Amino acid sequence: MAHINLKRGIVGLGIAAITAGLLAGCSTGDSGGGEDGGEVTINVALAANPQMKTAESLISDFEEKNPGIKVKFTTLPENELRPAVTKDVATNAGQFDVAMIGSYEVPIWADRGWIVPLDDYAKEDTEWNEADLLEPIKNIVSKDDVLYASPFYGSSSFLFYRKDLAEKAGVTISETPTWEEVQAAAAAMEDEAAGISGLCLRGLPGWGQNLAAVTTVINTFGGSWFNEDWEPQLTSPETKEAVQFYVDSLRDYGQPDAAKDGWEGCLQQFSQGKTAIWYDDTVFAGSALDQATPEVEPNIAFAMAPTGPADLASGWLWSWGLGITESSKNKDAAWKFISWVTSEDYIKLAGEEAGWDSIPPGSRASTYEIPEYLEAADRYAELTVASIEAADPLQPTVDPVPYTGVQYVQIPEFVEIGDFVSQQIAGAISGTQTVDEALEKSQEYALKAVTDAGYLK
Repeated sequence: MAHINLKRGIVGLGIAAITAGLLAGCSTGDSGGGEDGGEVTINVALAANPQMKTAESLISDFEEKNPGIKVKFTTLPENELRPAVTKDVATNAGQFDVAMIGSYEVPIWADRGWIVPLDDYAKEDTEWNEADLLEPIKNIVSKDDVLYASPFYGSSSFLFYRKDLAEKAGVTISETPTWEEVQAAAAAMEDEAAGISGLCLRGLPGWGQNLAAVTTVINTFGGSWFNEDWEPQLTSPETKEAVQFYVDSLRDYGQPDAAKDGWEGCLQQFSQGKTAIWYDDTVFAGSALDQATPEVEPNIAFAMAPTGPADLASGWLWSWGLGITESSKNKDAAWKFISWVTSEDYIKLAGEEAGWDSIPPGSRASTYEIPEYLEAADRYAELTVASIEAADPLQPTVDPVPYTGVQYVQIPEFVEIGDFVSQQIAGAISGTQTVDEALEKSQEYALKAVTDAGYLK
């Protein structure tokens, strides 16, 4: 796996150099954006994340450089984006030319022929510089070594905390903390009189919301979703201990009404000084600093994802990538937009125009050679790359498992299984049922799902 030494500015990526010559077979026969004197409009579906809103605000730069192409955005919250785009590509409706899809979906959609391979485009477009992509992130938006989505950003998960509150409480949070240490720190740093919770964790139902965080805890506590025979392990002692720990942490030291908060709620509470510790995606580091109050901002610090009894690296691995839908009638124009918004030049543009904390991080090695960015991100840039490199989607658990993915199981059925389980865990967080009850229901549901799908041996 590639390693980047930020302090020395050395980039040592083990990615093969791309072919410099132009390759045939890239063109799809569409106009490519006014090459015949006409104008095309491409429809782009985006998730409503801070970095993506920045891209929308800078679109005039792309349209000035590509006068034959207009871009229309559909921006939706993550939980709404997924079903909307899935319905469009599954029915070949052609509403979207470019779809923002997560690393979970990429290989599944590639198998189903819903998105087109990008290798030829990438190799012909030498200025886009495929060799600059961080290898772990490139791998999770590829299928069988073929690129199917261009990473907009790459990320893992780590800990955000208030160093002033830690000092006041007399606790030390190391750069590599354990979950036990984090829970103890949350207990000490909590200040009910001041309206400050000890920690904020995702409680909102959704396989990409509370379940992403919970699954990383399960992994590092020695649990898993399934064993090698695809038998669900949601009631195993390790999984029960992990989920009980997560639920207890929230119920004892977490934000009020925790089952209603996803990353958005925790970002707001942390940046506004309402919580002392937050565990979430590395991509939100810049947003937390940018949105923080003057009292909070200088006191924000970061650490690696906490580990559990199994002492397994627990940070997740994720990328939001941009893919071209098979149903698009403007594939060449779609690539031009993708090339622009995932390029080295775009990252510099975003930094100069919107602030260096607003750039999409974790996708390119060159990002970590930009002096302005390294100065702005000095508290978290190196930890972000270290977190990405530490995550192992091919071996996410202590015991061997038949699936890949750190915070998800990369099978099509996981969306329904994960959403159901996340609802049960939210119920345990809100107190409407016990953890044991939530996991018994989850085990039964998962068993039926994998049995019906034919996974069980």
